[in-house]
Amino acid sequence: MNFTRWSARLPGTQRRAAARDDHSSVPAARAESVQPDAVATPPDDTSEPSAPGPSPDALSARELLGRLPAPVALLHGPEHRITYVNAAYTSAFGPRPCGEPAAEAMPELAELSLLPLMDQVLRSGTSRTVKSRKVLAGNSYTVTCTPLATGDPEGPDGEAGVLVYATDVTDHAEAAQRLRASERRHRETAVTLQRSLLPQDLEQPDDLRIAATYQPGGTDAAVGGDWYDVITLGAGRTALVIGDVMGRGVRAAAVMGQLRTAVRAYARLDLPPHEVLQLLDVLAAEIDASQIATCAYAVHDPNEGHLVYASAGHLPILVCDEDGTVHRTEEPTGPPLGTGGTGGWIHTSATIALPPGSTAVLYTDGLVERRSEDIDEGVASLERALSGAKGSPQVVCDRLIRSLGVTAEHDDDVAVLVVQHPARTGATAELFHNASLELLGGVEAAPRARAFAGGVLASWRFPVELCDLGVLATSELVANSLQHGTPPMRLGLRRTDRRLIIEVTDGDDHLPRRRRAEPADEAGRGISIVASIASSWGSRRTPGGGKAVWCEFALPG
Repeated sequence: MNFTRWSARLPGTQRRAAARDDHSSVPAARAESVQPDAVATPPDDTSEPSAPGPSPDALSARELLGRLPAPVALLHGPEHRITYVNAAYTSAFGPRPCGEPAAEAMPELAELSLLPLMDQVLRSGTSRTVKSRKVLAGNSYTVTCTPLATGDPEGPDGEAGVLVYATDVTDHAEAAQRLRASERRHRETAVTLQRSLLPQDLEQPDDLRIAATYQPGGTDAAVGGDWYDVITLGAGRTALVIGDVMGRGVRAAAVMGQLRTAVRAYARLDLPPHEVLQLLDVLAAEIDASQIATCAYAVHDPNEGHLVYASAGHLPILVCDEDGTVHRTEEPTGPPLGTGGTGGWIHTSATIALPPGSTAVLYTDGLVERRSEDIDEGVASLERALSGAKGSPQVVCDRLIRSLGVTAEHDDDVAVLVVQHPARTGATAELFHNASLELLGGVEAAPRARAFAGGVLASWRFPVELCDLGVLATSELVANSLQHGTPPMRLGLRRTDRRLIIEVTDGDDHLPRRRRAEPADEAGRGISIVASIASSWGSRRTPGGGKAVWCEFALPG
């Protein structure tokens, strides 16, 4: 192979050839074009003019390639036979015999997957570059393959060739690998923290069937602060929570955990939804003024047949009736958490029906938000998917995730909470009963309440011991209401498949508290007696004014 003919196509060699052909004429032409008075003369007439530096045209292609610190190889023909390798190539991969095909004599090119690429370069006549590929020895290289041809393609040495130029990027590749490993560990930490802060086992109320799904974003998306929760409030009531901290990573997950803990604490106060969100709003600003969160908080009461909810800038709750009709809650009833009630806007509560046979869905924006469309279109898509989703809550969860196109590589994390209020018939329906009695003031109210409770509990076929305890609890709650409450008064009894609930409401909003009665006290023992014989007890203010005091007994078996 004539290396001189190959070098004719390398950068700078044509200029060098032209300079060699016109060696005698160029200096003369320059001398004729410069006037004597235009020549700059140094101040010291005795100093000699500095000698010009060596011209790149004075170097041969072989000399240029040989001096490069990066590995360079020159190959020719369709078999990519070796024409030349420089000293850096030999140092990196060992000596390579000229004339041998690269596929046989240069295994490193196969390790870098360059052989098919060089075929493409020969066919297209266009340079190609591959970045950061590793050889078996462990080093990583970025390689450029450039097409070359001799000056006479018809001659015996006129085959096209490829110049392979490799740059060792091992340090950069290892740094990038360490960065990716660090990011992966950070993401795994955030995901682990996020999952550990979510409820491990959802509470399952007597009257509802609930399932939830949390899916973190793909590997290119940092974990956010999505969360959900289910909180049983007592007396058959259930709080449902969905929220989203605006932010990513461990910090957002940590803020989410603090808000979720606070929600559970505030929920135990049995406050209306908007009051819970107002307390959360203040707390969110104290936790981190730069973090803003959205949240929807709803309470289900089986005696009312609807959800009472409040929304702090969160997406609307969807409710699907048994016939497939989907209803959407109104706009958010308050600003996002952490804004401190911007503009004097405080949170309010609203209601949406949740009749037997219906399904409610609470979700975060990752389920419906897409970069290419308005979020209202995503909510509309969710409504269509929900209208046709049948089955258990977990089945509905999975179907909604699939229908909205959420995959493992989704660009945001997603939380979905599905709540079903089943329509019970047959033997199952016989396990759920309600009975109530309006209480009129006077000495006859307590005996009437005891007689009513005894008859109802006997008709529900409870054991005698449980009937006696139920009648005693009824007597104490009614007596407390008659002494400290105001009309109207009402006694309610409810049984589910798991518990007996006794509740007394009246028009006074002062909540009772358990206290220790002294031996000489004639009153003050009623709540203590109820607390000692019942599984749990509590009180809350009712929306229209007044209060409700309740207790529960777990059913045997």
